[in-house]
Amino acid sequence: MDRRYLLDTNVVLFALVEQDEISHYVRGFLEDYNNLFYVSVVSIQEIALLVNGGKFHKVWKTAAEVLPAVEATNYQLLPLKREHIITYTSLQHVQGHNDPFDHTIISQAISERMTLISSDHKFKDYANQKLTLIFNKR
Repeated sequence: MDRRYLLDTNVVLFALVEQDEISHYVRGFLEDYNNLFYVSVVSIQEIALLVNGGKFHKVWKTAAEVLPAVEATNYQLLPLKREHIITYTSLQHVQGHNDPFDHTIISQAISERMTLISSDHKFKDYANQKLTLIFNKR
């Protein structure tokens, strides 16, 4: 069975930088070699913005180092596709959740019928829009 998971930006960062922030439950998924993991290109953009803003400089000196770091993992890059944008334009935003990066990643997971792994509490409110979520309780 094809078990495909989309990693939210926070989980990508935890996997690369702060492994202690990954719950035992989520770690079980990440360590199962039968699973396929994807990282949105939007997460790469988001992390690059953080690096350019002065965060994670102990890990990456420049934003240009982020993509090679992700490519060195067993994670596959998920490009932004037309169907993701179509889902994005019909996504009903949850009150108080105005992050366009999150909305794009949620739209990708819904469109690709992937389970999204995230630590973001607001994501559970998208379940009624066909988002399947594994919550990383930190």
